[in-house]
Amino acid sequence: MTHILAITGTTRRGRFSEKVAAWVVEQLVARDDFSVELVDLRDYPLPFFDEAPPARTRRDYPTDEIARLGRRIDQADGFVILTAEYNHGYPAVLKNALDHTFVEWQRKPVTFVGWGNVGGARAIEQLREVAVEFEMAPLRHAVHILPDLMVPAMRSPDPFDTAVFAPLEPKLKTLADDLAWWASALAVARAHDVE
Repeated sequence: MTHILAITGTTRRGRFSEKVAAWVVEQLVARDDFSVELVDLRDYPLPFFDEAPPARTRRDYPTDEIARLGRRIDQADGFVILTAEYNHGYPAVLKNALDHTFVEWQRKPVTFVGWGNVGGARAIEQLREVAVEFEMAPLRHAVHILPDLMVPAMRSPDPFDTAVFAPLEPKLKTLADDLAWWASALAVARAHDVE
């Protein structure tokens, strides 16, 4: 079964990402072709990146915490990164987590669910460029959550009420179908790799 990590790329207090994560995981788990895990960057409090580049050091990580994150990423066949857009970019904590690792991301597909004034589009575009440098396969389909859905979701008395996202379910299905195809194809190709 294809193993997908949904990565919550924000750690701010009062973050909207918890609602998005509940919805995305609920939808992906309902499929019969994925096993899904949520990775919350709050659970990986990493120092500001100041080490030798992991592209050179490979899996020789300086701390157990970084190695733990690396092992978690290594187990995945593909990724859905959940990202806010802060000041026309993606969160610093997400970039920091990416920079602490490298080989675990290679030759795997990644797609995005973003939110903000333009549905996180600018953050997602920047992340696609970063994904290419990690030798990942950034996918075309993404889900963009605009303020017209964010506001009702934030006003809901139930912090994990996902019904407000129902209009976006067809887009998430397209994203997941594409991710399933690429994850399967790249898993076969990676099986022939010799590290």
